[in-house]
Formats: sequence, structure tokens, C-alpha cells
Amino acid sequence: MHIDLGGKTALVTGSTQGIGAAIASGLAEAGARVGINGRTEATVAMAMELMDGDLVAAPGDVSTDEGCQQVLHALPQVDILVNNLGIFGAKPPLEITDDEWRRYFEVNVLAAVRLTRAYLPGMRERGWGRIQYIASDSAVVIPAEMIHYGMSKTALLAVSRGFAKEAAGSGVTVNSLIAGPTHTGGVETFVYQLVGKDLPWEEAQRAFMREYRPQSLLQRLIEPEEIANMVVYLSSPLASATTGAAVRVDGGYVDSILP
Repeated sequence: MHIDLGGKTALVTGSTQGIGAAIASGLAEAGARVGINGRTEATVAMAMELMDGDLVAAPGDVSTDEGCQQVLHALPQVDILVNNLGIFGAKPPLEITDDEWRRYFEVNVLAAVRLTRAYLPGMRERGWGRIQYIASDSAVVIPAEMIHYGMSKTALLAVSRGFAKEAAGSGVTVNSLIAGPTHTGGVETFVYQLVGKDLPWEEAQRAFMREYRPQSLLQRLIEPEEIANMVVYLSSPLASATTGAAVRVDGGYVDSILP
């Protein structure tokens, strides 16, 4: 299967590391011009030094209106928008404060809504576009240790489906991607937070999957490139009939035929 995104411009939010960096690299490898986004110019510059392809610096904290405007100035028009930015962390449910609830909604949900609102009209006018939201298995299987995170990812499924209806018949597809437990630096920290810091990584990973994610059929953490492969496909003309969907790249974690 050959995917050619030549002539397309993409923006991947939160793309200086982890899943976002893998997605940005995958889109660039497929020929797209890719906007690299992070909160500061310095982090974006460092990330771009480690990537190949046609890259554009698009720094700005898109969880704020000011940061969003900064990104829009760098990339006024895109054909592919990947809303990857997200925060997560464990917290006992009754200890989650109002400010934390608001922060998770602002960063994980409203940032994506803000950029969709900015870019969707242009895509619709041009008759082609791809918008994706990186959700999580936690959207469907709410973790007891991070309800606020699960709530934000569930909201993304609703946002994605709703904007797909807004884009109906326009040539623009809108989808969410349900990512399973994925191996990133942030997840390593999270794993050690739950299983203890004294174990070697491979043993810690197995303990985490066994105790906290036993329903995974993959029985290992997913690599960021495996998430990126699906994003690149959904960004391509080959996925023209897939819209309004919640596509799973979860290693079989969600115990359901449908999301």
C-alpha cells in the first residue's frame, strides 16, 4: 500500500515527543509538509533537529487562545489536522480538584475544538481535509486511577462524531483514534508511579500490564510508530470512506467488538 501525501500540509499538536513526534515523522515520510507544535520555540527547534522531511515550526500553547493564534499565524491553512496534545496522570478520584477537572478539559478537549473551529471551514471550502483526535482506551474503559483523563478522552469521541456531521458531504473526514497503552517517556514515568521505581523497565512494564491492563491482547505496550501508522493511513486519500469513526489501535485492550 503506497501512501503519498505530497502537496498536503499537516499540523500535529504536541509533536515534540512521544506519539506526536512519531505521527509527525510518519506524515513527513509520506511526503506531507508538517507543522511541529510544542509550547516553546526551543522545544520545537530541538524536536525538529531529530526529524527529517519538510517541517515547519509552529510553537504555541494551543490550550490557550493566545497560543492557538500563534500557531495559526505560523500555519494559516492545513489539509491535515491531528489533535494529539494531551496530559494524563493518576489521582485518587475524590482528590481531583475543580481546577484539575478544568485543566484536563482545557488541554485535552477545548484545544482540539479550537483548532477544528479554525481549520475546518477552509478544508470544507477546498473540498478536502482530514481531522483526527487522538483519544484513548480510557475513553471507553474509564480508569479508576484517572477519571478526569478518561472523561476528557470520552469527550473527544463526541467532539469527533459531531464535527464529522458538520463536515458531511464536503470531502473532509473527521475521526478519532482510540490508542491503547503506548510506550512513551511519560508512560514510563506513569508505570513507575504505579508499580514502584526499583524494577528494571521490562519487568516494570510486564508488572504494569499484568496488574493494571490485564485485558490487553497484545500483552505489551504499543510503540508510538504503531499509532502513527494508522494516523498516516487515515490522513490519506485511501481512507476517503472512513469518517465519524472511532478507530481502535489499542492492542485489543477494549473488550468489545465495537468501541
